[in-house]
Order: sequence, then C-alpha cells, then structure tokens
Amino acid sequence: MAEEIYKKLKSLFNKQQCWMIKQLADQLEFSIPSIRRFLAAMGYYSSFTHNGRWYTLDSKPQFNRDGLWFHSDIGFSRAGSLTNTLVVMVTKSFAGLTAEQLGEKLHCRCHSVLVNLCRQKKLQRRKIGRSFIYMAIDSGIAAKQQKAILLQSPQTQQLPAEIALQVLVEFIRNPNADFVQLSKTIKRKVTVTIQPHQIERLFQQYNLKKTIVTVAQSPGEH
Repeated sequence: MAEEIYKKLKSLFNKQQCWMIKQLADQLEFSIPSIRRFLAAMGYYSSFTHNGRWYTLDSKPQFNRDGLWFHSDIGFSRAGSLTNTLVVMVTKSFAGLTAEQLGEKLHCRCHSVLVNLCRQKKLQRRKIGRSFIYMAIDSGIAAKQQKAILLQSPQTQQLPAEIALQVLVEFIRNPNADFVQLSKTIKRKVTVTIQPHQIERLFQQYNLKKTIVTVAQSPGEH
C-alpha cells in the first residue's frame, strides 16, 4: 500500500515539480496529515517563500551556491525556512550582507525578519556608511567579516563606531601620533586593520584635521 502511494506521489511531482499540501491530498484522496507523513518518508522541502505552503521532493531542487533553488517565483532553500536561510547565508558570507543584498538573492523582502533575528541574538548588525550590514552572531566570525568589510573598499567605507572611538581615544593618549602610527596602534590593540587615509577621513568628519599631523607631512611638521 505504502509503495503504491509513494509511486503516485512521485508521479505527481514528475508532472509538476511543486505542489500545495491540499492539492496533493485532493489528488490522492488522503487526509493532509497522511500526506505529510508520506512526504516525510520520501524526503521533501517546503518553500521559504509563500509562508512555506509549497512542497517539492528533495530530489527536485538544483541548488545554487547560496543553497537556493527557484521554481518560477517559489523559493526553496537547503537550509529550510526563511529564518534558517538568512542565518546560514549571513554566517557563511565573506563580509556580511545587507538587507538589500539578501533580498536580491532571495527574491523577497526580509528586513523585518532580519531585525527579529538580531533581537533574538541569532545575528548582529553594524551600521557602516549608510547601510546596516548583518553579520554572524559568533564573535570570531563577525570579526573576520568586519575586517573584510574594511578591506573591500577602504576609500568609501566609514569606520564602525567602536573602531572610530578607539582611534579617538588613542589620539587623545598620543596627540603627536600621525595617521600611520595610529593605524599601527589600532591594529596591535584591537586586531583590526584600518588604513591611514580612513583615519584621516575620520578626523575630517569631526573637524580635527588641523590638530594632527597628516599622512603627507613629516612627523616634525605642524
């Protein structure tokens, strides 16, 4: 009996790759709980879009490098639900991801879900420039992601608030230090590499440019 049902289910998925649970129940004339049991025995994925209402057999998806597969506008993820998918994608990312980048990959808006994941301590975010970048909750992974962010485009990236504060603290401690010296000090103390011109930009931002030796000046010039 079970083998016959599995054959019928497989036949249905060969005709149509994605089905809603009620459609399958109507086709096979079984209850919805019974169809769920049959699918569980065969192996399946439920969509991360459309509130998880679409189903496909686990043999159907051809996942891309992000672990995603789309059939028309229906999205499936190797990680399962939308929340699990966001956590996995952000954690595995090289330099974190913005809500816009994630939305483009997932073909859906996910800002509110990301905010909730941060509140639940499953992700964290930092405001860099004009955007919030979501990073792993694991401090070690997040530190690597933050370094990667700084290295990707140092000319345009604004320093994270905690790093900017550390720079200013070090300048107060050693007001004669130039930008190169401050950069080396920060790298030694917080193991984050920042470029001298990023520090110069920070001082310009706070109108402190004239109170410190610039990169182009020698240490004895004022």
